[in-house]
Amino acid sequence: MKQYLEVFVMVAEKKNFSKAAEELHMTQPAVSQYIRALEESMGTRLLERSNKYVRLNKAGEIVFHYAKEILGLYVKMQNSVDDLINKPTGSIIIGASYTFGEYILPHIIAQLQQNYPEITPSIQIHNTKEIIELVLNHQLDVGFIEGNLKNEHLTSEVILEDEMFIVASPKHPLFKMKKEICISNLEEETWILREIGSGTREATENFFRMYKLNPKRLREFGSTQLIKESVESGLGITLLSRWAIEKELANHSIEIINVKGLPFKRDFSMITNTSYQIKALKTFIDTLHHYLANQQNF
Repeated sequence: MKQYLEVFVMVAEKKNFSKAAEELHMTQPAVSQYIRALEESMGTRLLERSNKYVRLNKAGEIVFHYAKEILGLYVKMQNSVDDLINKPTGSIIIGASYTFGEYILPHIIAQLQQNYPEITPSIQIHNTKEIIELVLNHQLDVGFIEGNLKNEHLTSEVILEDEMFIVASPKHPLFKMKKEICISNLEEETWILREIGSGTREATENFFRMYKLNPKRLREFGSTQLIKESVESGLGITLLSRWAIEKELANHSIEIINVKGLPFKRDFSMITNTSYQIKALKTFIDTLHHYLANQQNF
């Protein structure tokens, strides 16, 4: 059944039988045979086919959802058995929201690979809402999100406090004010925000509520890098993690606005979906804690 599900998932993701066959190193007739057999076992068609497309129908969407979960659990089962007889090895799937995933996680992975080259990490970057969903569905072994999480189905641990600052182009008129700026002075500025679902967006909205700030102009961009480039070019101001702006502060392409009451603080949390952890995942988490402890001590 595992191979039938693997073939089905690949066809659904590629939306094409020949591309799926190429990815799986199979012939197209063999792929078609696997799909027919799976549909017969389910008692219904799962894919709508035409000369132009292959796409999931309603039944196919249900099977696709559970197939991804089953395949994820199958990998965990194999890794758990390997743990009984081997040193830390195998694959782990790590998910992270953008700030943690793009600015902190690469350093931890580098340390892990240096000390444990037999462990093969795979990284997925999504917004906080999507990471939670993927961990719930067993499609990630561990996830890192911005903020705290209370969910009876997941284990959550705050691992790091994050400081966030309001930044702007060094040429911004606010820097002509030599004194500390009141938050109310920022209401007339153009604010550049991440999309809804992002942890950074949630933190910014919490900041607005906390200080009763009601900005008149908001612009929404889909990535932190795009926001930094836009701020650098003078399009507006934004609230970002110190981890995300270290390089820009070093080369003075953006600067921190001296605002009374800042930095604004939030947490990064680690979430998992099981109390039992394979050896490779335990080793990764130990490496994570060691790296973060050194950063905080530094």
